Amino acid sequence: MNIFQQSAAARYGLAVFATVAGLVARLAVENWIPPGFPYVTFFPAVVVTAYFAGLRPAILCGVLSGLAAWWFFIPPVHSFQLTAPTIVALVFYAFVIAVDIFFIDGMRQAMRQVSAERERYARLAESRDLLYRELHHRVSNNLQVVGALLRLQAAGVTDGDARRALSEAGGRIEVIARIQRELHNQAGDPAPFRDFARALLDDASAAAGARITLTLEGGDKPLHPDQATAVTLVMLESFNNALEHAFENGQGAVRVALDQTGNQHVLTVADDGKGPPEGFDPGQSKSLGLRIVRAMASQLCGRFEMSRLDGWTICRLTYPPNVDPL
Repeated sequence: MNIFQQSAAARYGLAVFATVAGLVARLAVENWIPPGFPYVTFFPAVVVTAYFAGLRPAILCGVLSGLAAWWFFIPPVHSFQLTAPTIVALVFYAFVIAVDIFFIDGMRQAMRQVSAERERYARLAESRDLLYRELHHRVSNNLQVVGALLRLQAAGVTDGDARRALSEAGGRIEVIARIQRELHNQAGDPAPFRDFARALLDDASAAAGARITLTLEGGDKPLHPDQATAVTLVMLESFNNALEHAFENGQGAVRVALDQTGNQHVLTVADDGKGPPEGFDPGQSKSLGLRIVRAMASQLCGRFEMSRLDGWTICRLTYPPNVDPL
């Protein structure tokens, strides 16, 4: 069909070929059909030409087919004599092929418009995705720069508490920047949670100099974009809390699981360390890490809990899926 659209010679050649084919077919069935059907094989020729070659070749095919039918099959044959029955037959033929060409050519134009719209929307979608990935990349880079500036500022502060606070703030901002980068793969598609969670946890473990046996379960689906940063921060804060307080010799086991089924998603970070002190209440803790966790849980319209079960300290975040952040 594209050849006929691009080449005028091919389109008009199809019109002539279809006329000849219609004539040959009509001659072949001359003895099989009753008299009075001079155009029976020419109508399909016009339809095929209109569909594949367009308006003007279809008109040419219609004119040639009408003349061929008039010469060979309308009495008196082999002449172009006009009689009342001949005029009626020609007018009927002209009306039928005009209707066929009108609707088929209109359909072809509609198909071309639909195809053009699809291509336009495809280009717009590609442009949108490119702009989104570029914006995403720039945001993560800017966050990383902010984190690096805070760490640089911390190096010049003499007060120990202030220096530590600035350094921790810079580190957390850099973590957020990394989360933003890891949320999508190289093709720009959302990455499953476990694909980037393991890399983040391995880096955190290496940075702390800990030898951790890490088990990662679930998280086969991407996180909702509005929830990804909050959920990942809760995971990292719970993991870092275990590295800092649970393992006295820097060795232990941590299990991270994300259940994305049901009406509530559940993130669990469990460690086999010594656990929190007796009577510890995470809701009343002044620790910056736990305050961040509680803030993220509130943003997710969820709840954060800590418990001790069978020698494991379990941090659990429960939140509804696909809820816009507050």
